[in-house]
Amino acid sequence: MMDANGPEPDPPLAWTRRAAMGAMAVGAVGVARARAEAAQPAAEAVPKPRPRIAAVATCYYKTSHGQGIIDRFMDGYGWGGKHHRPAIDVVSLYVDQRPKGDLTDERVARHPGLEVYPTIAEALTRGGPTLDVDGVVLIGEHGDYLRDDRGRMHYPRYEFFKQVADVFRKSGRSVPVFNDKHLSWNWEWAKEMVATSRELNFPFLAGSSLPVTWRIPEYETPTDAPIEEAVCVGYGGVDSYDFHGLESLQCFVERRRGGETGVRAVEVLRGADVWKALDPAQGGSARTKALFDACLCRSFRLTSPMEGYGNAFPTLEQASKIAADPLLYRLHYNDGLVGSLFMMSGLVADFTVALKLAADPAIHSTQLYLCGISPNQTLPNFFSPLANHIEAMFLTGKAPYPVERTLLTSGVLCTAVDLLAEKRRLAETPDLAAITYQAPVESQYMRS
Repeated sequence: MMDANGPEPDPPLAWTRRAAMGAMAVGAVGVARARAEAAQPAAEAVPKPRPRIAAVATCYYKTSHGQGIIDRFMDGYGWGGKHHRPAIDVVSLYVDQRPKGDLTDERVARHPGLEVYPTIAEALTRGGPTLDVDGVVLIGEHGDYLRDDRGRMHYPRYEFFKQVADVFRKSGRSVPVFNDKHLSWNWEWAKEMVATSRELNFPFLAGSSLPVTWRIPEYETPTDAPIEEAVCVGYGGVDSYDFHGLESLQCFVERRRGGETGVRAVEVLRGADVWKALDPAQGGSARTKALFDACLCRSFRLTSPMEGYGNAFPTLEQASKIAADPLLYRLHYNDGLVGSLFMMSGLVADFTVALKLAADPAIHSTQLYLCGISPNQTLPNFFSPLANHIEAMFLTGKAPYPVERTLLTSGVLCTAVDLLAEKRRLAETPDLAAITYQAPVESQYMRS
């Protein structure tokens, strides 16, 4: 990491519309800057003030999301074969909980321009009477918070957001906001957050690193593709990594013909019913099984059913003994598409997606690669593409992809958690059926 006396980053240039669109299209701020420099006469390249950012986090310790994202804005990160120093300054910080290993004091000591404030409002106003920053990062992940009887962790993302919005209202102006992961464990609150961003007219970016991380092999759903069925296989717990799986699925299917049409119903299966849904001999779908198998074949962390064999492919019977508590979330979209998320903890430890397109006999599949999760990898670099997109929003004033993706996946997750807790299988979702949007034409994921 660079210390406080290290070299200063290059000053930012005046961002043209061309540069802004480039940054949003490819998620590469450095590339957009180079294009803008080439496009503008020297006389027009007048530096603009560096955006000043307020960071609000539940926790700030090593490997936390707070550290993974905020550190990149302050100390930079590897990007395009160089150490990228973001053209923004984190000037204020609010940390809700400071457990053992907290990094707050060390970061403040090393960054003279950074101040810690006792409240979110003071972090945004920098101790003054009105909003005094140009962007806000909200990271409500990790920490000692209530887990309710439905398995939902009550991270205070909504509460943080409300305090930010209050400052915006009192100040009579707003700035771009990023919210890490899903919007809230409470669906009504998630809807309110997006409605507030529209009311106050500020760019609102949300979600996790999965849609923008590396893909192995590189694959993107062709624009306006006729998708017949889609499957994601992932791992992890309820109201946790299942959100990553939903985002992994959604960032592929939203590019289909007609754009995103909304989800009319959510279905949940657990245990033996999941294996039946995969077994044609028990009434399951052969095509779903083929897509599921394609996902397993892309996994780097597939558990072998045979001791001493790293490449043995499990039968359904063998897989059922490895994945003790499988889950299946089925998304029934308005246009007839069915998307399935299989949560297979024990069987896999990564996220893979497979698609079947109309009039195409092949199954297309890929792994959404989270480098830094695998053994012997020390740096969770999957945060770098996400940080780059957040930086692009602060520099351009435009969210690189729609918050509706996160709103939809947050709603699906809230519904699925309720179905599991109430031991129900299916719920109609009129709110989710009303969420429609168009994905960006140019892909946002990280190319290798």
